[in-house]
Amino acid sequence: MSRNCRVHEMVLGQTLFLGDNLLPLLTLALGGALVAGNAMALVRPPEHRRDAGDLERPPLIRTLVFIAFGLVMTVWALATLL
Repeated sequence: MSRNCRVHEMVLGQTLFLGDNLLPLLTLALGGALVAGNAMALVRPPEHRRDAGDLERPPLIRTLVFIAFGLVMTVWALATLL
């Protein structure tokens, strides 16, 4: 491998946004948002409906599935980062 190729690899490796951990960090953020958002909707639903078609409470099974999926994503991302 020539010196020029090694220099390009070093530059590209150092300028990658958030380094090698971009995908686990994005997975952690998305999983955490799924858990937090759905848990808050379940614990404290909106006080007033915006439209006539809005539900008073979120569907329980769907919300619990989203929380579980987000929790799996969060744990997986943390295990990858550690």
